[in-house]
Amino acid sequence: MTTVLREPAADELRDVVGVLREWQREGTPMQLHPGDLGWYWRFGAGATAAAVRTWSRDGRVLAVGLLDGPGLLRLTIAPDARQDDRLARQLVADVTDPARGVLPAGRANIEAPAGALVQDLLAAEGWDADEPWTPLRRDLTEAVRDPGLRIEVVGPGQARAFATVHRSAFDGSRFTDEGWHAMAAGSPFADARCLLAYDARGGAVASVIVWSAGPGRPGLLEPMGVHRDHRRRGHGTAICVAAAAALRELGSSSALVCTPSSFVAAVAAYRAAGFRPRPEVRDLCRAA
Repeated sequence: MTTVLREPAADELRDVVGVLREWQREGTPMQLHPGDLGWYWRFGAGATAAAVRTWSRDGRVLAVGLLDGPGLLRLTIAPDARQDDRLARQLVADVTDPARGVLPAGRANIEAPAGALVQDLLAAEGWDADEPWTPLRRDLTEAVRDPGLRIEVVGPGQARAFATVHRSAFDGSRFTDEGWHAMAAGSPFADARCLLAYDARGGAVASVIVWSAGPGRPGLLEPMGVHRDHRRRGHGTAICVAAAAALRELGSSSALVCTPSSFVAAVAAYRAAGFRPRPEVRDLCRAA
């Protein structure tokens, strides 16, 4: 049976999101989450579909990739297929040949689940480990404490306020309220909550979106940010606590997040909110 590489149509994205939901399991390595597609949806359904690749065999999707920026492929694989030699070799062939329409020539990065055979094969092809990232996890079996700030669930009327905080938190961000509305129209947002934290003066100081993969499965924080004028006041920790509480209400078994290890303040905020670091992970990088 042949492994088929495809770019799905926009109306097929719901099925891809459903596959990703099924692959989210406790105890598995950090991997592409439905929320990652949900956050990308801010560019619209058509752009999201154009950034997704699937690999299928006999009608079953075995791998999903998201082209999350120039030269970056975020790849995940069905849990029972991560040591499938034929699939791994096909993935390597497809991602290393620009004619296949996955990655361009030159410098590129691939994120793949730790321990997957594709990582070993890419390393054998000369791909090197890139900068470390720190995954963090918070168990949600116990109740979550009050975050200490007023937290509101963002609806259409607060999209502009959310976008303002996000742009301030992330240098170079061009996120707009139009992007929020596009994201909210995507199928993953049905299992998401967008939150804003307000200080005692009523100003919006921090934001986060949480994405559920369904009851009993790990949920994701993506993205979390603090307004640049309100940093070093504990607001990052507060919004992370609120995020954990929101995911627990949605039925998630745990809350996951991953940040560059060099973002020391972000790692500290997550840890203060009850998230525990897991072993560092690294993308694989091909030099230009």
